Amino acid sequence: MKKVLTPLFNGYLVSNLVGLLIIGLTKYLTAKTYDFLGGTYTLAEFLIVPFLMGIIAVWFWRHEPLPGSRLVSRAWYNSFIAIALSFGFLREGVICLVILSPLLWSFMLAGCYAGRYMFKRDNQTLNVSVVALLAIFFFVDVMSEHHYENMVADEMVVNAPVSTVWKNVVAYKRNTSPDKYWLFKIGMPSPVESTAEGYYLGAKRKCIFSNGYVFDEKITTYEENKNLIFDITNQPRDPEIMGHIDILRGQFLLKDNGNGTTTVTGNSWYRLYVFPAWYYGIWAKSITRNVHIRVMEHIKEISEAR
Repeated sequence: MKKVLTPLFNGYLVSNLVGLLIIGLTKYLTAKTYDFLGGTYTLAEFLIVPFLMGIIAVWFWRHEPLPGSRLVSRAWYNSFIAIALSFGFLREGVICLVILSPLLWSFMLAGCYAGRYMFKRDNQTLNVSVVALLAIFFFVDVMSEHHYENMVADEMVVNAPVSTVWKNVVAYKRNTSPDKYWLFKIGMPSPVESTAEGYYLGAKRKCIFSNGYVFDEKITTYEENKNLIFDITNQPRDPEIMGHIDILRGQFLLKDNGNGTTTVTGNSWYRLYVFPAWYYGIWAKSITRNVHIRVMEHIKEISEAR
């Protein structure tokens, strides 16, 4: 029994220690300010590191049969351990780890399959070549510049005149309706109120979230009943998403439909600090879109109220 458990334990232990060491070393070598709440996480850290962890783990398990079902379950357990360590040592938030988990498990499993193939062939040249290629790709990617910005737009028709809608776009009273989006339901902060010191260009706004987070804003475009643009001047930093994305700017465009209704378009611009963008961009769009929907549905409700 001990002969089985020791390699199993070592596979989990060593692969996760190596993963933590690489992440920590990366932050040190790139000399980035890293307060455990922010910083840029690159494609290499989310893809190459779990892939390598899978290979390392399988090296300890190479003398036992490794059918696909066993690799899948062990990759899942190893991913769970990695997530727990990220929560404890890197102080990542629960929502961030929920978002990360499919990517982490997928590349951990891919590494396990690669390791099984490598160690079955027992070809040291192949093994060294694979690890060397991973190392080269890792350091090239980590040392490269990473920049990604995007805009999300959503539209809603409100059965109220544009002058009524405009007042509620600039500032709206507290939203007490239950959250519909599943990430909001499991703990992600959702928008509940917006305040403004006045209805004029340069006025300061605040967007308040359900856990008390406040986004400080400044109105930079004020075209009454038409166009409201506000820049984000200060935003919260915490492990739950906010440390990995910056909301840069927001906009509400109002169109009088000529029949007593108003079309409201909400636009948001954001910058990501987590990569690959093709994966995290999907989540960022979904979250931003559901922030828009919650805000605009509330504006619609209070504007249509008689």
